Amino acid sequence: QVQLVESGGGLVQAGGSLRLSCAASGRTYGMGWFRQAPGREREVVAGFTWSTGSTQYGDSVKGRFTIGRDNAKNTMYMQMNSLKPEDTAVYYCAARTSVLSQYNIWGQGTQVTVSS
Repeated sequence: QVQLVESGGGLVQAGGSLRLSCAASGRTYGMGWFRQAPGREREVVAGFTWSTGSTQYGDSVKGRFTIGRDNAKNTMYMQMNSLKPEDTAVYYCAARTSVLSQYNIWGQGTQVTVSS
């Protein structure tokens, strides 16, 4: 059973930075970050597919957020720079447990708050 542990959320001022981490306890076939702000639809932030090494980013974060992985720790990181108030949301780590599945394992979420 894959389990995800998230860390790194917090409160920062606009223009600041945060680094989120998501550690997986089992084999995954892809990991990604989603976010959901109050009253807003869940949004794809960034994704990483282990088998291909490909990454993807939501339009609103391109050029500001970057993701990487530590294979030894089975951990995905997301560096968030130039944060804006509209980045305020609960950020969720997600993973796939097979090559054919959609994201089916979710972390509990970590709050990111960006003040004006």
